[in-house]
Amino acid sequence: MSAPIPSEKTPAGPISAIVLAAGLGTRMKSDTPKVMHRIAGQPLVRHVVDAVEAIGAGKIVVVTGDDMDDVRDVVAPHPTAIQHERLGTGHAVAAAREAFGEADGTVLVLFGADPLIEPATLAEMVRRCEAGDDPAVVVLGFRPAEPGLYGRLIADRNGTLTAIVEARDATDEQLAIELCNAGAMAIKGERLWRLIDGIDNDNAKNEYYLTDIVALARDAGDVCAVIEASGEEIIGVDSRADLAEAEAIMQQRLRRRALDGGATLIDPASVFFSADTKIGRDVVIEPNVFFGPGVTIGDNVTVHAFCHIEQTTIGAGTTVGPFARLRGKARIGEGVRIGNFVEMKNVAFGDGAKASHLAYVGDSTVGAKANIGAGTITCNYDGINKNRTEIGAGAFIGSNTALVAPVRIGKDAIVGAGSTVTKDVGDAELALTRAEQRNVPDGATRFRARQKKS
Repeated sequence: MSAPIPSEKTPAGPISAIVLAAGLGTRMKSDTPKVMHRIAGQPLVRHVVDAVEAIGAGKIVVVTGDDMDDVRDVVAPHPTAIQHERLGTGHAVAAAREAFGEADGTVLVLFGADPLIEPATLAEMVRRCEAGDDPAVVVLGFRPAEPGLYGRLIADRNGTLTAIVEARDATDEQLAIELCNAGAMAIKGERLWRLIDGIDNDNAKNEYYLTDIVALARDAGDVCAVIEASGEEIIGVDSRADLAEAEAIMQQRLRRRALDGGATLIDPASVFFSADTKIGRDVVIEPNVFFGPGVTIGDNVTVHAFCHIEQTTIGAGTTVGPFARLRGKARIGEGVRIGNFVEMKNVAFGDGAKASHLAYVGDSTVGAKANIGAGTITCNYDGINKNRTEIGAGAFIGSNTALVAPVRIGKDAIVGAGSTVTKDVGDAELALTRAEQRNVPDGATRFRARQKKS
């Protein structure tokens, strides 16, 4: 239903945004502010800010409530403004005035709990605001399967918006309209504060509604317009059920992005990504793999089933898992083999090194082509401090070894199986700490005989 817009792919003028994020989210039944709940590993409000950044917004102000410092930290370096009283959406925008200052170009007003809105949709709203008929306000609309209590958008076939009618005030004819208000708006910057100042609270709730600016703009002789978005973009998160639905949609997008980028997902529905996961070409990801925040995977990597990976960089040609866990700023080199039931944390693991099974390597530096045997543990925590282990290039650590940090194993050194190493091992040295084996002739027979008598 939208009117023609300029053909340029990107908007022409300056873009800025006000993101409303002061809602408490009482339906979430949580002590955490609504916009701080996460999908794809990051808070809802950060998804909205990322979308605005993606279209080149030069100024973004996020409106929060009192005691919401965690929101401020998440949206940094963008400034925040505080809405001390929650008196409606128009009041929330007004709360941003001091931090925002004078406006020019196009100002987007968005909601911090609407994490699925796409940058392409925001760009289209801006382009429509820049169109030749000079609309003062562009409202984002959608067509839900059940319009219910959504406000209805009264528009002509060219996308010119004449009114927003709340469902409780709508006639039966208006309730039959399928096009509904999604909440987001693009507003001409030079008209923003004039329109906000014109909002009053003459309504049942004594609140200041942002939607009133459409009527105010129309009364001033300005054009208003509507742009339509898909229903899935408009899902606002107000409950735990909404959060789960938004997560499912975001994961579908991220899986598609990985597939389009040249990765193979054996069972896409069982792989979970974070919003910032970076996957190279010709990567194979088997079922039931979870990527937390901060993961970068190089080309030609294979991640076997049931791995959990976060805050980790993995070099090209490496194989991980199955059942491996990588975390805590792990840096894995190229051509590495990390096998089943291996956990690594805060490790620099050199090119061609191996930890093929059943090991914990934490707070360590492992040189190229070193081999970590099954059952090896770097004992990095003494109850007070974390200490580092250094393993040189080409070193061989035998099975069931405990390396008590801080300790250094030299280049090409060998540590015998079953050792507990508490002192440094030099380059090319052999370290053995096992007690001498003693075999007692016929001892097993006598042992069993004693057991039967007892």
